[in-house]
Amino acid sequence: MSKKQSGNEDSIAELGLLRQIRRRAGAMPLASALSLGIGDDCALLDPGRGKEIAVTTDLSIDGRHFRLDWHPPEVIGHRALARGLSDLAAMGARPLAAFISLGVPKQLTVTDKSSPTWVSRFYDGLVTLAEQYDTPLAGGDLAESPVALADIVLVGAVRRGDALLRSGARAGDGLYVTGWLGGSAAGLEKLARLDRTSQRRPGRILTTGRPANGVLQRHFYPQPRIEQGDWLVRHGMATAAIDLSDGLSTDLAHLCEESGVTAEVEADAIPVALSANLEQALHGGEDYELLFTAPKHQQVPHVMAGVPVTRIGRIGGVKNRPQITLLAPDGSAKPLEPRGWQHFTQRRPFDGGATAGPE
Repeated sequence: MSKKQSGNEDSIAELGLLRQIRRRAGAMPLASALSLGIGDDCALLDPGRGKEIAVTTDLSIDGRHFRLDWHPPEVIGHRALARGLSDLAAMGARPLAAFISLGVPKQLTVTDKSSPTWVSRFYDGLVTLAEQYDTPLAGGDLAESPVALADIVLVGAVRRGDALLRSGARAGDGLYVTGWLGGSAAGLEKLARLDRTSQRRPGRILTTGRPANGVLQRHFYPQPRIEQGDWLVRHGMATAAIDLSDGLSTDLAHLCEESGVTAEVEADAIPVALSANLEQALHGGEDYELLFTAPKHQQVPHVMAGVPVTRIGRIGGVKNRPQITLLAPDGSAKPLEPRGWQHFTQRRPFDGGATAGPE
């Protein structure tokens, strides 16, 4: 440890933090695909024959993807990893290893002896989710930074030729989603209300553990659909897939663009989460459910690996316009414009609007 700062507070230097992280990662069961973990210049992975490697990376930055005064550190760690795991789920890949580069201001490494550091609590949230999905923490980097940020790299494997892509949807396919939509956006709006009505920030009001409030639960602890993506691959059922990180309207537009198709969405078929509304279900991000297409003759189950599946529309041909149409219960139709999250726009994150946050 470095020299004392003031009173009983100590700042844990880089090597001390790295030792803590390595001990925590070393306590996790060694996955069969991980030959060598933290401690050398590179980790070694051996996925076996007949596999393709899937790699994804996600950046989480204070003020854009989370707020230190709104989100407890365990939540930030969970969400940082959940985003990458959701990308693997959308490809039908099983996780092999995670790599995390963390930059934090020095004060987040300070402990007063009576409680763990912010960094330690961040890893509590990350490792708890990693253990749930058998994802060993295999390495990364740690640095002092003027702003808190986390860069996650996830490595996964899928059977060669079986990866789910955004580009496979065809006219006539059914359009499906797992779980419920809009819950994260509703939770974010709850945080914004707490911020406006309390003299203390939401993150200081909430306890350090998982909140009992179900509205906040979906925003704080989204669950990546690894098992459902794997189910789709094993049964050869989906023609295309994407995870719902930026909002249904935006992510469906991505899928239609890559597949060269249009889509019709039935408003009354969308599974809206409790405490959410239709606008949040259409445009709110960070639900991390799977959106996928399947041939019209395919018998898609109503429950997939324990999670509900709902048919919300169909894929249309390439000549129809607009690209996505929203069908109202009365039969009227209107264009569904992508209004989910996009970086470098004027929309601010954490403003309590319909969009839950950035991917």
